[in-house]
Amino acid sequence: MRSRLWIRAMKQIKCGSTAVVQRPPAAAIPLLRSYSTELQPQLSPKLIKIMEQRLSLIERRNACLHNIINQPDASAEEYAKANKELRKISSSMDLINQLRATNKEIDGLRSLMAESSQDKDMLDMATNELSQAINEEKRLHTLLLKTLLPKDDADERDCILEVRAGTGGEEASLFAMDIFRMYERFSHNKGWTFEVVNIAESDLKGYKEASAAVSGADVYGKLKFESGIHRVQRVPVTEKSGRIHTSAVSVAILPQADQVDVHLRNEDLKIDTYRSGGSGGQHANTTNSAVRLTHIPTGLTITIQDERSQHMNKAKALKVLCAKLYEMERSRLQSNRSKLRLEQIGSGDRSERIRTYNFPQGRVTDHRVGITHHAISDVMQGEDLDVFIDALLLQQEIDAIASFSSSQ
Repeated sequence: MRSRLWIRAMKQIKCGSTAVVQRPPAAAIPLLRSYSTELQPQLSPKLIKIMEQRLSLIERRNACLHNIINQPDASAEEYAKANKELRKISSSMDLINQLRATNKEIDGLRSLMAESSQDKDMLDMATNELSQAINEEKRLHTLLLKTLLPKDDADERDCILEVRAGTGGEEASLFAMDIFRMYERFSHNKGWTFEVVNIAESDLKGYKEASAAVSGADVYGKLKFESGIHRVQRVPVTEKSGRIHTSAVSVAILPQADQVDVHLRNEDLKIDTYRSGGSGGQHANTTNSAVRLTHIPTGLTITIQDERSQHMNKAKALKVLCAKLYEMERSRLQSNRSKLRLEQIGSGDRSERIRTYNFPQGRVTDHRVGITHHAISDVMQGEDLDVFIDALLLQQEIDAIASFSSSQ
């Protein structure tokens, strides 16, 4: 309402009123102008109509919940349940209240423009304020649409990262090591915790397979689209004639599971211990510290020998097993939104690629969004990976909006 009141005050001055009204300082003015220079998504009238129907339902539910918690005879259980739901929709209600205030401001400014059709100065000021208010309305519509889109509850979880060498022999193992280290650097740049779970080395000290537990804010939501085949084109260190080879590495991102998500029974687990060493162990020793954990109902087998302590290796194996079981259950319940790890990574063949790293041309191409980045060294250092991740997240939003609209 600030804009309309200010313009009317200015109109009083112009008409000879003795009142002196000054415009509020810049710090007190809502930052609408910053949004007017941004690209605002153009939501269709149909989509806005669907949104408004959903928003009305939220408003009615909010009023109902407030009635419940204000009833003197409400039980403790009813109060707690209503209060919990109110907290859940509070962020949406804040945006809805802002939108309603902006809607009123737009209506008032349009009325003022009709009243001031013969006053050019007032009309110009009102037009300028209306443009800012409309930009604010668009911004709020966009934010509210995001709150209405389906969400993956796993996005906020930590994840297990798995990298495996595919087609390409030793060169694939060497690139698997490069990819694993790329994610390690990327995680450190994000302020995430990157804990190596297990590494199985090849003869040339590449990685036949490697896994890590990544922890931080919205880790799975950021990394989930990295699952798939990563193809590399470069001259291997083993190549004598300088020919470019094509190899493949598979990446799987699994959301970590809480204890409440996966129930493990002792009778379903088979635990074998043995001495770690050879190409599969970083710390060869003479004690039975390595752990092979088998989940009998599913046949899943996890082998960890990265730590010197059997207890620590067992803890890591359980963490990986829980993540795999949780992902399998998610896939069963939400088959249209997630896939099993084996479906994510395919067979490891060169042709099933989501991204290509071409070293001779210094480029990285993501085939799902058609983006090519010409700074491969920066990508491998974990610095420019956001170029692809942000594009994939945007594509996810676009697809969700299309699904949201077509499902109504």
